[in-house]
Amino acid sequence: MAKLTEIDTAAIPGGRGHLRLLQRDDEFSIRIAGKPGELMNSRLHGSEDALAELACTRVADRAPSRVLVGGLGMGFTLAAALKSLPDHAEVVVAELVPGVVDWNRGPLGNAAGHPINDPRCRILIEDVVAVLEQNPGEFDAIMLDVDNGPEGLTRKDNDRLYNAQGLETIQRALTSDGVVAIWSAGMDPAFSERLKRAGLCVEEHTVRAHRPGKGARHTIWLGW
Repeated sequence: MAKLTEIDTAAIPGGRGHLRLLQRDDEFSIRIAGKPGELMNSRLHGSEDALAELACTRVADRAPSRVLVGGLGMGFTLAAALKSLPDHAEVVVAELVPGVVDWNRGPLGNAAGHPINDPRCRILIEDVVAVLEQNPGEFDAIMLDVDNGPEGLTRKDNDRLYNAQGLETIQRALTSDGVVAIWSAGMDPAFSERLKRAGLCVEEHTVRAHRPGKGARHTIWLGW
């Protein structure tokens, strides 16, 4: 089998290093320069799909529904959200790394079906925390696939999204009956308790990286 070949890099704002985009035929991988393993792979997006489906099916019948995706990644969560929502919905995507948006407009876009071209989608190149702070009471659903989940690998600053203050910011950005879905590479009982202490009703779902029922086990929390 041919090796994955690096086709581009993208700087992480704040001098936090670089992301690498690698390709082998129609397979893509995003990794952190200088670190082992990969952040995501275009052949393993079952849990990213589930993140959107679990959240959006709860709000799809609202008119109009407005949802936020925190972290564009390879576009699979966005694509699944758009598939789950009606024509009058709006999907706002907050992506910190401009290069990731460029990749989705270019070589990576076909992997998820170019969801950023959907007229219901609005891309913001901005920190998701800032978007949350600027939009109190605006989102019926918030889907967060930022870094590695509560255990961040890329930016230590992501702690401010998952700590008590960050959870309060998330809650303020939700509508009165809104739902938040948070993706994580693994289980984290302490984070489950943190969600409950924040006053949220919580469901914890174990989902597989590759459907049907294959690949690593990832965790999605739903809170409302």
